[in-house]
Amino acid sequence: MNKKIVIGSRGSKLALIYAQNAKDKILQNTNLNYEDIKIKEITTMGDQIQDQRLSEVGGKGLFSTNIEKELQEKKIDIAVHALKDMPAIETDGLRTDTFLKRNDPREILITKDKKKLKDLKAESIIGTSSYRREFQIKKIRSDLNCKLIRGNIDTRIKKLKDGLYDAIILSYAGIKSLSIEDKITEVFSIQDIIPSAGQGIISLQCRKDDKDVISILNKINDQETSLRAHAERNVLKVLEGDCETAVGAHAVINGDEIILEAELFSLDGSDRFYEKKSAKIENAKSLGNEVGMILKTKSNNSYKK
Repeated sequence: MNKKIVIGSRGSKLALIYAQNAKDKILQNTNLNYEDIKIKEITTMGDQIQDQRLSEVGGKGLFSTNIEKELQEKKIDIAVHALKDMPAIETDGLRTDTFLKRNDPREILITKDKKKLKDLKAESIIGTSSYRREFQIKKIRSDLNCKLIRGNIDTRIKKLKDGLYDAIILSYAGIKSLSIEDKITEVFSIQDIIPSAGQGIISLQCRKDDKDVISILNKINDQETSLRAHAERNVLKVLEGDCETAVGAHAVINGDEIILEAELFSLDGSDRFYEKKSAKIENAKSLGNEVGMILKTKSNNSYKK
């Protein structure tokens, strides 16, 4: 390639770390030089709207639409996304099939006084922007209150310090990438809280017809992460999952098998539907479809009763 590559990213501190990770990976696996790859910051609607749930103002696409538009208009060549923030249904003409090695997918709790979830006072206020996390916390401690919190990680931690919340829930991957693990009060196991599909995965997107960029991205795709990502994402696709659908999905690979567990909550969080299945790794995508269909059937049957 004789042209410069432009990577598009959200402008948050964390998103730019992800974009730099992508750039470094490309440099390690190609003959490109540092100055051949530029990172372009793109403001998204998700960054601009800070006082409402994403599901109330357009869903996950608020974080990706502006970046995808620049990709479609050839203003950038590669888009970097946190996979969990991407809508389940892919945008026409674009290819989302490259994933960097997964970071820790677990959830963490940060509290003002280092109290763990079980030790928080009744009626304590937990900050989260996710219905999934809210319903999962309520299953563990029904006497806690969840309140909407938006903004980047630094903003959320400041709101906690300012006394607006007693605790906040965040993804471990983000905290690790920012090197602020010392702020963590508690790390939840996958058994305690199933993360959102794709949590901890950086996804790289390009145009379907850009053969030069596709050949670069193929060199840096992490195969194991890719299998896990597709299994989890296919659960969402079947459930048409977005921000208003409270779904957790997590896959692990053990030898030549992939094990997928997922949960779906009813709209008010009162009902939880769970499924765990395994398959050969080459059937990762169809496993995701199967688990999604089982959850859909379970929830539909429940509503018919």
